[in-house]
Amino acid sequence: MDIVSSTVRSRMMSGIRGKNTRPELLIRRILFAAGYRFRLHRKDLPGTPDIVLSKYRAVIFIHGCFWHMHDGCRFAKIPSSRKQFWRKKLAGNRERDRRSIDELMAAGWRVLVVWECMTRSETSCNALPRRLDSWLQGRRRFAELPAHIRKSIG
Repeated sequence: MDIVSSTVRSRMMSGIRGKNTRPELLIRRILFAAGYRFRLHRKDLPGTPDIVLSKYRAVIFIHGCFWHMHDGCRFAKIPSSRKQFWRKKLAGNRERDRRSIDELMAAGWRVLVVWECMTRSETSCNALPRRLDSWLQGRRRFAELPAHIRKSIG
């Protein structure tokens, strides 16, 4: 049983943005300040990546820990009401993410996933510029930040 009415829940859910979120704006500011230039939300690429750095043949997805079910993250919990609906919905999101990443990598793109939890603490935020730059200047085809929660593949 939900603790709010369906009308209130609907209004709350409609307020959740898919673009220009606080974590996304933070990553964009860091990249721009470091001299990187990029395009946003290119619809012609699988998964419509949040940030596309064509010069580096790299894309960055900024994933919300809840919506993309970040393994081992305290922000990725199934709601207590309508558990079956949420399991199916969030599992579908993860599968779509995996397909998009596979398609991008097959097309020769490098993929970085930055998890929302990486942007929530001052310590993590301070490490972001160095970690983003290191990945962009490196050769790894795929990585996730924070790598301490989920194993990154390279």
